[in-house]
Order: sequence, then structure tokens, then C-alpha cells
Amino acid sequence: MTETTASAARRPGERALAALGLNAPALDPSDASPHTFPGGGRWRTEVPSVEGPEALGVVLKEASRLDVPIHRISQGSGVWMLTDAEITEMVEATAERDIELCLFTGPRGTWDIGGSTRTDSRGGGLRARGHDAVAGCVEDAVRATELGVKCLLVADEGVLWTLHRARAAGIIPADTTLKVSALIGPVNPAAYAVYENLGGDSINVPSDLTLDHLTEIRRVSAAPMDMYIEAPDDLGGYVRMYEVAELIRRGAPLYLKFGLSKAPGIYPYGHHMRDLTLSTAKERVRRGRLALDLLERHGADGDMAPLGSRLPGELKRFETPA
Repeated sequence: MTETTASAARRPGERALAALGLNAPALDPSDASPHTFPGGGRWRTEVPSVEGPEALGVVLKEASRLDVPIHRISQGSGVWMLTDAEITEMVEATAERDIELCLFTGPRGTWDIGGSTRTDSRGGGLRARGHDAVAGCVEDAVRATELGVKCLLVADEGVLWTLHRARAAGIIPADTTLKVSALIGPVNPAAYAVYENLGGDSINVPSDLTLDHLTEIRRVSAAPMDMYIEAPDDLGGYVRMYEVAELIRRGAPLYLKFGLSKAPGIYPYGHHMRDLTLSTAKERVRRGRLALDLLERHGADGDMAPLGSRLPGELKRFETPA
């Protein structure tokens, strides 16, 4: 990899367009994020929707074949959709390669008996409905961390705050990281700051945010940001590969999530969806290679955080009650 930073990257088509008198406007240095991950680096990688040990094996094999560095692997169906043995196998396989494993917590509104999420308004969304749903998320969190999982995916503000309080109280390990799901991702800097203060260590924003939106967020928060470089269809299906260098420049510290458009949803996963899940897992890694190739081609690949790094650094938090 080159040592060129994203801020000095060559922009797509720059030389050819300049020769034709079609130069792009100069970049504004004030747009760039001043933040990095602790220990250095402005971007990490994530392969999402890895729904069990078999899919994980496919991802790890393909990542080795295509030389795709991975910082984090995440799962979307939930802790409750995996056996203890499956979780343990995933923990061991990722730990062996110093990759962070992130599992989704508990019930969510779209699977509940409530009908509001099926109305045109999508009222309630993915959030945990009622005390029992929150309790299920906490049960998942305790079980997963006892089995060695160090990152939990959350799709509810109340669950996020509860789990942040749980790690402060020693109910789950203090170094557990909490990742805010794309399914409830904030769309403005004020909301982003709230998620950080509620305990979010890594906050997924919708993939349709503009570059200016990322700059606005970075003026109020240094919390790591997650973004699908290619979003699943149920999150819009956006493909933003040619913007990767600029997304890093504006949004760092940034997790590049290698999603996949034009693929059916696979949550909650079961063996009846095995072939689709394994084939899409493999293709997500290939999409990652394509994005990394673009970064290298444009001289913007030198800012990757060290492999094995996972912690978010010092973040702002609301005061937890005694």
C-alpha cells in the first residue's frame, strides 16, 4: 500500500478531465475531518451480514484469497439465532485472526406482533417494544459477552443506554463496544451526538447522507462512523465506491462496510437460506476488494488503521445514574 493520505488523493478522472478543461473545483481543506482512530489510521473495514460459522468461514477464506484486510465482522440476525457452540466457533475463528466480532442483540420491532411497523408510516421501526423486548436484548448481551463476544449491535436508544450502564456497572465487560445499527442511524449532527452520549462507540449512518452531512457531523463528534459503501436494497441499494476516498476525508474515523445491493434480505437466517447466504457473503468480500482497489488506484489507501485495532478512543457520555 502507498503512504499517501486521503487528503492528497488523486480524484477519479482528474487528469483526463483537466486535459479537456473540465477540472473539478478545488477541495476545501475545512471540509476534512480532523479525527482519527486511537493508535492511528482514518479507516477500518467491516464485512456485514455474516450469519454464522459457515458464512464466516467463507468470508475468511475469500478475504485471504483476495487479500482483503478485515477489522470487524458483523451479524444481523441476532445472538438469539445462534447456539452457544456457533457463537463460540465464531469467537474463536475471529480471535485467531484478531478481527472484532459484532453480534446483533435481541428482538426488534419488525419481528414483533405489533402492527405499526407494517403501516405506511413504519411507526416504531426496529426498536424494542416494551420491557420484555429490552430484557431480551440484555439477555443476549450478557450471554454473548460471557461467550467472548466483545462487540454488540444495537437498534434501540433505550437498549443502547441500558447496555452502556451495564458495562459501567460491570454487568458486561467494560471493554465491550456498542455499535449503533444502520436500521436506526442518525441523519443529523445533533442526533449523532446523542447516540455517542448514550454509549455508542461506532455509529452507522444511512448511506444516503451527503458529503456535507458528514462534515457537519464531524464538527460535533469524533465517534467512529460506519457507512455502507454499497448498501443492501432494504437500506436503499446505494453504491458509492467512487466516493470512498472523499467519504474517508470527510467522515474519518470511518468503517467502510462492504454491503451488497440486488440481494434478498437474509434476516433472520436459517439453513433454508444457506446457499444465498454463503454466496452473498463471498461476494461482499469481493466488493471490498473492488473498493480497496479504487483507494489504491487513487493513492488514498495509506490511512488504514492497524489490523487488530477495535477500540473507539475517548468519547463523550451522558452521566450515568449512581
